[in-house]
Amino acid sequence: MRGRLVAISVLIALVMVSSSVQAQDETEEEDNVIIDVVLPLALAFIMFSLGLGLTIGDFALVFSEPKAFTIGIVNQMLVLPIVGFAIASFADLDGELAVGLMILACCPGGVTSNILTKLAKGDTALSISYTAVVSVVSVITLPLVVGLSMDHFMGESAPSIDIIGLGITMFLLTTLPVAIGMSIRATKPSTAESIDRGVSLTAAVLFVIIVLAAIASEWDTLMDNIGTLGPSVVALNALMLTIGYQSAKLLNLEPSRATTVSIESGIQNATVGITVGGLILASPSGGLSTLSLPSGVYGVLMYLVIAPFVYHRISSSGDSENSDN
Repeated sequence: MRGRLVAISVLIALVMVSSSVQAQDETEEEDNVIIDVVLPLALAFIMFSLGLGLTIGDFALVFSEPKAFTIGIVNQMLVLPIVGFAIASFADLDGELAVGLMILACCPGGVTSNILTKLAKGDTALSISYTAVVSVVSVITLPLVVGLSMDHFMGESAPSIDIIGLGITMFLLTTLPVAIGMSIRATKPSTAESIDRGVSLTAAVLFVIIVLAAIASEWDTLMDNIGTLGPSVVALNALMLTIGYQSAKLLNLEPSRATTVSIESGIQNATVGITVGGLILASPSGGLSTLSLPSGVYGVLMYLVIAPFVYHRISSSGDSENSDN
């Protein structure tokens, strides 16, 4: 019980700190309580749930499996933003939607990618290592890439962005909760085990609520741009799944690890994208930002794109096991 109270207290404290980074006057804070408090708190809790399942040993594959790890990292940190930029430019997305797609392309994976990897008979340990490392590195890379994207796609209409401040906020909302979860797992493993299921279920519910809220709050914008935004999001997802798998096979990784590289390359943490979009540019109406919309749409469509791939991998793994018998 004490471990639960400590975790909750620290998470509430970190959100209060992060809100100060995005300080506004008192009236604006009341009008945008969802953006300034509820959404960051939900993201922090989701990242805490991720950390609760991690250990220091999960980072070991960085050194023990350098080839497999490097392929996935290059895809996520370099290829993914390039593909996102190409799609946003080719589809001629409106400035805010293009930046929103770039935010999504810079997001780390999350618990979802770990679960999908397990379902698809991939290397779950490698998947967790990717998620752990990229979640930390993206604190630096996401603000930098997003800042450049805003200058390119929005030009003079781009709002001013404090890259250092956004990086600090990212650290408070993603890295710190993960570290807290890991510390509880390391120091109080029995407590971690007892609360893990409830925390994971709560995190899943929060994810669904956040995605639906992002879509609902910008419904008119979505309907006006569905012909370009929908295909763009699907293209990003499908291309990265394909690039991830083929690059791994090209470099002679076994199918289980190629599956992991594919999923980690193609599945991003939509909650991070939605939250970052809201922190950068809040909607005048007090709802979520247009910058959050691509991540919200992605949070729904990615399951439709990934489902055939997961089914194929399950079937292939089953056939291999039968042939061995």
